[in-house]
Amino acid sequence: DRSTNLYTINLHEMASASPICLMAHASSTKSWLWHQRLSHLNFDTINDLARNDLVSGLPKFKYHKEHLCPSYEQGKSKRASHPPKPILNLRQMLHLLYMDLCGPMRIASINEKRYVLVIVDD
Repeated sequence: DRSTNLYTINLHEMASASPICLMAHASSTKSWLWHQRLSHLNFDTINDLARNDLVSGLPKFKYHKEHLCPSYEQGKSKRASHPPKPILNLRQMLHLLYMDLCGPMRIASINEKRYVLVIVDD
């Protein structure tokens, strides 16, 4: 029914023994319209539904896919991998240092110092 955009599937006639007739090709816009209306159902299944008259309002055409569905492409896409981190020359001492200065501390150390410098050689 076009007025409500509600389409019903007749499951009782799914296994009918009626002979299959040749069907005309649907236009590209009709094919994609029904593909979207039926929640991006694959075209082989849409053709089965049309051939067996299982969806009321679905014209008896041969539906075909001319390009990939953008929703399908996006769903199947994968994120590009990150480039590998460069391997640093770890044999050189003091080549890469990380430093952190903390302070002033509330309580002084044994030597009466209130700051701490942490150095890590990577």
